[in-house]
Amino acid sequence: MSNFAKYDQSNLNRDLFGLTLDPNGTTTLQTQLIEALRGIITSTPGHAGTRLPASRALATELSVSRTTVQVAYDQLISEGYLVSRRGSGTFVAENVSHLTSPLQRQPTQRPRVSQWRPFQTGIPDPSLLPHAQWAQHLERAWTKPEPDLLGRADPCGWYPLRAAISDHLAAWRHLTCDPEQVLITSGARESLEIIFSGLFAPSQTVAIEDPCWPRTREVLEATGAVPHSVPIDADGLNPEGFPDRSASVIVTPSRHYPTGRSLPLPRRVTLLDWAKRTGGLIIEDDYDSEFRYQGHPLPSFAGLDGLQNTIYLGSFSKLISPALRIGYLVLPRHHLPQARVFLERTGPRASLIPQPALATFMSSGDYAIHLRRMRRIYAQRQAHLLSCLLPLPDLLEINPDPAGMHLCLPLKPKLSDRVSDRHISQQARDAGLSVAALSSHSTQPDPPQALLLGYAAFDEDRLTAASETLIKILRDIA
Repeated sequence: MSNFAKYDQSNLNRDLFGLTLDPNGTTTLQTQLIEALRGIITSTPGHAGTRLPASRALATELSVSRTTVQVAYDQLISEGYLVSRRGSGTFVAENVSHLTSPLQRQPTQRPRVSQWRPFQTGIPDPSLLPHAQWAQHLERAWTKPEPDLLGRADPCGWYPLRAAISDHLAAWRHLTCDPEQVLITSGARESLEIIFSGLFAPSQTVAIEDPCWPRTREVLEATGAVPHSVPIDADGLNPEGFPDRSASVIVTPSRHYPTGRSLPLPRRVTLLDWAKRTGGLIIEDDYDSEFRYQGHPLPSFAGLDGLQNTIYLGSFSKLISPALRIGYLVLPRHHLPQARVFLERTGPRASLIPQPALATFMSSGDYAIHLRRMRRIYAQRQAHLLSCLLPLPDLLEINPDPAGMHLCLPLKPKLSDRVSDRHISQQARDAGLSVAALSSHSTQPDPPQALLLGYAAFDEDRLTAASETLIKILRDIA
């Protein structure tokens, strides 16, 4: 005989007998039972005062644990839908009309992170990261973490990572430095903040390239520095354009962003002479220079200078992921005490979690293998993009770039006489593309006109489809 036969065959018992709980559902069995009981009670006033089956009996009928039923009963007792009478059992409350069911939130779907739009610049392909190896380095670092990882974090960063970066710079960028000269930051923004808020007095004039990374001016102004734009020429930044009061300069010599030009050796020597003569400081932002497809990466400015009058900025956002938020700053020795005082006061902003994994990723050789693979694939993608743009020789100046992650393609007169690069950028955005305008990186009254097309993050199929869309846009305009 069913356990329910011990009770009057009331409507409540029949309702309970008909319950179905899904062990594979999106909510727990306890939650399902609570919501079902609450629904039965509130939908049928005639159940008021009716005794419920014992928790063991209901558990048997529903094929769930007794604990599941007990938890459901206790929850509904606390909400006022049920009452417990010592020695008699559990009953539906006499008056539940004043109670309303708690608001049930519908399960919300996690918003989908939009994919990068084709031609967006400065974005690596995250699928190229050897995720299994990276996970192993993370697991090794934190399964049995070194004691120093669990103590007070060094504001200058995890020392083994600083040592690995020092070794990498010596091998790849011809820059010799000690690990103590390497500071771990959360990226270029924090690096500039350390320099202009921690090392120098406010209100100093800083020469910057024009065009340049748009946020450079924003970060400098936030620190109290005064940016002074110097238009670049065919050979890049020219110190003759510096204001007399300029105390420092930010330059991207190995591969200028966004034009992609490299600063030739004579111009580099001129810049170094300026720094020695005036006591000025050269801040080298080494933007994506490691992605060089012909020969070895060019020697760093800081390496030529021996870190006398140069500060070097680097980042892993282009090599691993922008989400990593790990960069670094290499300082001359005489600036180290001030930088440490500043970092101790402000606290580290770069997460410590990935730093030990990144250190072993680099020292094991996995990082170098990853970098070489990215170089090879990105070179292939650039070549493919160039082949896709072959139908546009009358509208754009299309030439290969020996390095980088994007192409800078100047507008030819047939196009520039009719429309601006910003107008093309807007047309491309409306068509689902992300084509940056060179003029948006400049403050000149008559800025240069060119399109910036990133290719690193996109496979050949996406580059082909995006190129077809861009070609149609340009042909319709011309």
